[in-house]
Amino acid sequence: MAKSPQSFAKRQRERLKQEKQAAKRSQREERKREREEASDPEHDEAELYEHFRLLSEQHAAGTLTTEDFETQREEIFVKLGLSEAPETDDDDEDDLDDEDEADA
Repeated sequence: MAKSPQSFAKRQRERLKQEKQAAKRSQREERKREREEASDPEHDEAELYEHFRLLSEQHAAGTLTTEDFETQREEIFVKLGLSEAPETDDDDEDDLDDEDEADA
């Protein structure tokens, strides 16, 4: 018995629907995997605290200069969100350039 064109169209629609669902499922899994990889703050935070502890011990023992300690401490604090990023000195250089041009 020959199949009607309507049943072929129905099968086509069902197949397309299943392919679309599979694509969506794959995208959801990919996004979930990316979020899991990107959001492991507990691990990062623990590492940063451990790094700060070691830094403090080195500074106390005198094996690390105060300047290096302050710089690295500030970097750790910024990563932890405890401090704002330090301002760059690029603005000062621009001001000096402007003064040189005004003198000329």
